[in-house]
Order: sequence, then C-alpha cells, then structure tokens
Amino acid sequence: VQLQASGGGLVQPGGSLRLSCAHSISVSGYSSIAWFRQAPGKEREGVSRITFKDRRTYSTYYQPSVKGRFTISKDNAKNTVYLQMNNLLPEDTAIYYCAGTIGILDYDLAEFEFEIWGQGTQVTVSS
Repeated sequence: VQLQASGGGLVQPGGSLRLSCAHSISVSGYSSIAWFRQAPGKEREGVSRITFKDRRTYSTYYQPSVKGRFTISKDNAKNTVYLQMNNLLPEDTAIYYCAGTIGILDYDLAEFEFEIWGQGTQVTVSS
C-alpha cells in the first residue's frame, strides 16, 4: 500500500509544474492527503493538504508561502491528487512527497499525523 508521487522536474522561476499523487486502489480510502517538501539542508515541511468530507466535498489547507500560487485538487476517477504549482520560486526547490492518512487530523499539517508516504519527486526551480 503506497502512494506514488510524480511530475517533478526542472523549471525556470515563474514557471509551473503539476505534481501527481496516485494510489493503486483509491485515494478516497484516505481521510486526508497532503504534500510535504524537503529542501537541501532543511527539515521537511508541510505544503498543502486536502481533507475529504465525502466523495464530492473537501477542504484544503496551504502553507502561507504557497497560498495563492499552489492549488491542491483530486480526481476520483483517476485515484489521483494533484498539486498545481504556479509562479514557482527558487525557494520552492525541494523533494516533494505526498502522504496520506485514514485518521482525523488534530493539526493543520503535521507530518506525524500521516502514516502512508510516497517516494518523493524532485522539483528544481532555477534559471
């Protein structure tokens, strides 16, 4: 049981990328799916999460530094959660991980509350 992250790459500042987080069974089995990132020499930090209330409704949360630039969404038919990243900055460079939980979150975006993790995808923002 694993989440598969993909879509990373090299992009110039101001550019866009869309990351995908796919599950072999169904993302609907999770209560929340989140994106975290870890830049070189830094601790892993939360980026965004989507919490499913039912099959159609959900809530989202964004770290302040990405709010307005990143959008998290899901596609039930493809068992995939996306992170659309626009207006990328060099400080967005990191390995991005998706993670899932079947539990109820007590915090906005705490790493320890997510028990299933993907392998990470590299995002590099550079001219």
